[in-house]
Amino acid sequence: MLDPAQLAALAAVHRRGSFDLAAAELHVTPSAISQRIKALEEATGTLLIRRGAPSVATETGLRLIRHHDEVALLERTLAADLPGLSAGLATLRIAVNADSLATWVIPALAATEGLLFDLVIDDQDVSQDWLRRGEVVAAITSHPGPLQGCDTIPLGALRYRATASPAYVSRWFADGVTARTLSQAPALTFSDKDRLQERWVTRQTGGDARRAAFPSHRMASSQAFVDACLCGLGWGLNPEQLVTAHLASGVLVELAPGTALDVPLHWQFTRLAAPALAQVTRAIRQAALQGLQQTKTGAA
Repeated sequence: MLDPAQLAALAAVHRRGSFDLAAAELHVTPSAISQRIKALEEATGTLLIRRGAPSVATETGLRLIRHHDEVALLERTLAADLPGLSAGLATLRIAVNADSLATWVIPALAATEGLLFDLVIDDQDVSQDWLRRGEVVAAITSHPGPLQGCDTIPLGALRYRATASPAYVSRWFADGVTARTLSQAPALTFSDKDRLQERWVTRQTGGDARRAAFPSHRMASSQAFVDACLCGLGWGLNPEQLVTAHLASGVLVELAPGTALDVPLHWQFTRLAAPALAQVTRAIRQAALQGLQQTKTGAA
């Protein structure tokens, strides 16, 4: 049998990146964390943590962390069925894209009880990878799957609009939104994983995505995207919910009206943890019905 305290130490070291931070989280000494990891590695006969800055789990370590998370959720479900047991607060680690977090996900999380959330913020195009590696038990992703051992529920589409300030449009797009003007006007990019602006440019110009080159600022913040557009720093794809009022007042305008980009999203979760996740799944689905486009098309 695997020792729960040792598994908790393994998960904490990987997620906090150091033995000291893991010790602080679990209210023990760094020496105790080290001893637990060593004992677990001896029991499994393999390296589970690559020591460094940060310290990270090996592939086998990630499998054990996933097991730890699923057992914790299953124990919470069992405690709910057996009043004599104390359920306590279970931590749910999920991967979610920043724009969903900034628009519709928080109300879903707030509608649940008895859970702590450890959110991994990453692009919707790669959030499934966190689930595949076993680092999260659920993810909001643009990939429908199927992923082995997981279930997928379609949620709807997050609608984006290419926006900028009127002054910015007058300066950079006086001759219209063309391949030439787009190649010169500074855009906004969330990170190197962000392909939304590239997809929009490719669609507008009818060109090859490999040639959709444009200058771009990088800023990993949904609200900073909106603020940068308002200040005329650049243009970017913003979630419709964040810019509706700005478009209505005229402080932001669409680069090309009627060219919204819809990104389908899915809720994926490990099948083993499905019963424990039922409350969260219901809340996610309900919030998605209200906050996402419920259409079957991929673009508006």
